[in-house]
Amino acid sequence: MSDVAIEVVDDPPRACAERLAAQARAGGSIVLTGGSTPRHAYEIAAELEPDWSRVDVWWGDERCVPPDDERSNFGMAKAALLDRLAVAPRSVHRMESAEQYARDLAGVGTFDLVLLGLGPDGHVASLFPDFPTLDVTDRDVVGSEAGHEPFVDRITLTLPRLCDTRELLFLVTGADKADAVARALAGEPSRDTPGSLVRGETTRAILDRAAAAKL
Repeated sequence: MSDVAIEVVDDPPRACAERLAAQARAGGSIVLTGGSTPRHAYEIAAELEPDWSRVDVWWGDERCVPPDDERSNFGMAKAALLDRLAVAPRSVHRMESAEQYARDLAGVGTFDLVLLGLGPDGHVASLFPDFPTLDVTDRDVVGSEAGHEPFVDRITLTLPRLCDTRELLFLVTGADKADAVARALAGEPSRDTPGSLVRGETTRAILDRAAAAKL
């Protein structure tokens, strides 16, 4: 039996937004991700809960581009979520370098919610299949070459840091992700599928029917 609670829904971004809004009301730390599906979730979450003053916002990974670059995870989340809030988060921690983010994370305990997507190749954050970054266990954050488009250098939380969360939440849509979903959520842990290696104290997956087709 899978160790992931799987929810197949008609509107994954809204279901994810409801969870983000609930965490914003409860307070704590939320780790955001990039991608078009999360963008829609962020827009809805800002409507559902416009006060994020009890929340510290982090990112799981970032592309090494300026914050106003269209490829920036921070820039996307700023436009879709942060700029739409009536009350800003307690703190916002943008990834500028691995060294800076390691300093920011020093002494920070367990996250409350880590949101992740899943690539068609099974990657999560910027942890790509069979990359040496999967073996890093003594640091919270590392730099990485790109293993997927866009091909720019990356900064990413390591597997142990992503897993140090009360809830790890996958948000995945689309038929092109179905194979990766089956490997990551129902298969054996494997370096070929980094998504199979990340689990929180509790782990949930919000999927559409296309992404869940091979479970």
